Order: sequence, then structure tokens, then C-alpha cells
Amino acid sequence: MAIICTHVKEESQDINVLRYSFHKVSEIRNMKTLNLILAESALEIVPREIVDHPSVKRWAERRGKDPDKVLLDISYHYAAMRGLLNWDRRGRPDIVYISLLNVLGSPLNKEGLLQVYVHTLNDFVITLDPEIKLPRNYLRFLGLVEQLFDIGKVPPKGKWLMKLEKKTLKNLLEELNPSKTIFLTEKGRKTKADKLGSMITKEDNPLVVIGGFQKGEFKEENMKLADEKISLYKRALDAWVVAGIVVHEVGRALEIV
Repeated sequence: MAIICTHVKEESQDINVLRYSFHKVSEIRNMKTLNLILAESALEIVPREIVDHPSVKRWAERRGKDPDKVLLDISYHYAAMRGLLNWDRRGRPDIVYISLLNVLGSPLNKEGLLQVYVHTLNDFVITLDPEIKLPRNYLRFLGLVEQLFDIGKVPPKGKWLMKLEKKTLKNLLEELNPSKTIFLTEKGRKTKADKLGSMITKEDNPLVVIGGFQKGEFKEENMKLADEKISLYKRALDAWVVAGIVVHEVGRALEIV
């Protein structure tokens, strides 16, 4: 199946975002679009209680930004974060970054069959235009998301490629009204990856939820939103690995790959 791409450059700060238009793959199964959510993601601006910490100030100065305008990152703010509530589930924008690179670059997305959302631990939701091409440089990604938290959309003018809204996971699911909501969790029913792909494509409007955090489990109130809980492996896997498996297996079930 041929893919028709149109490249239009847009500048947002020091990054280039490319827009793509995709030729839709023929529907082999019931699925029209896979909704994929990175939930409770460890993505947030530095909280007020640590903006004056030396490690935060040094990092902000190095970036040429105010301390309350930079993303919390445990790689740079470990000393400051130790006093925060749930500090070991916060400050990992790299999890979101690598996961998004995996799924947005997938054949499933290139065929126009994927819609991705990022829900954060603090109940913000980022909606991504499937046509976005994220920067391949991590620091440029940080700058992009910092602009998003500051302004609410990227780019600031014209059609947005990412937008930010204050919204709970439950609110988002109510809006999407999925035919089936599947949470991928260590506590779920052990299922082979190919079986999961087949299960998803048999749904008209499926939704898959993957944890965007580094440790622990989903909050109880969020776990209750699941129609089904699935585990793909006997041990914990990184979010980007799970996300990659999901989009690949759905692509296989649809005979895209």
C-alpha cells in the first residue's frame, strides 16, 4: 500500500515540525482507529516547592529559562525531588519522549489508524496530531513540551500539532467513548501479543492504556476504568517497549506489516 506524504515545515522555537498526510489503509477488521493513551505520565513543570533549589536553578540557567518554566527531570533534579510526594513516579519526560517516537513513527500511524494522547500524573491531557513529527533531539523535545505547558498549544499560531487541556483520565475516556478499554498492567491476564493485536482490531473504537511512569501501578480510580486488564510478559517492561509491541501487533493483525 503506497503512502502519500506532503512535507510542510513549521518552526516552533528551535525545532521543525513536519506535517504528513496519509493514505488510509483499507479496513480489514472492525477497527477504525486505535486510541492509545500514555496514562499517569511522569511529565510536569517543576513544582513551586522546589523552584528555588540549586539544582533546579542551575538547570534553568543552563537552558536560558526561568526555573518555573522547565520540565521536572529526575536526571537533573534528583536532589531537589527527594522531598516531593511520590517523587519516584515523577520527573521522567524521557519515558513519554521515547514512547512517542516509537508509536508516531509506526506504520499504523503512517496509515492514519492511530490517535495518541498523553495523560499526566497531575491530570493534564496532551492531544497529538497524528501528522506531527517530533524532534530527534531530547533537549528540543523538552523545549517543545515546555512551550506547550506555557502556552497551551504548539505551534502558538495556526493549526495546532499538540494541545494541552486540564482533564482527568476518566473525562478523556468519557469523551472518546471507546468500544473497549484495555489497560496493560503487570496485574492483568497473561496474553500473547498476537492475540492482543487480534482482540484490538475486532473492536470498532478500541482504547489501549499504557502507564507513562517508571514504577508502581495505576491509581485505583483509574484502574477501575478498564474493561479488561492484560499483561504481555512475566516481568515489568518499559512503556516504550509495550507501546511498540501494541502498534506492531495491531499493524500485523491488519496486514499492514
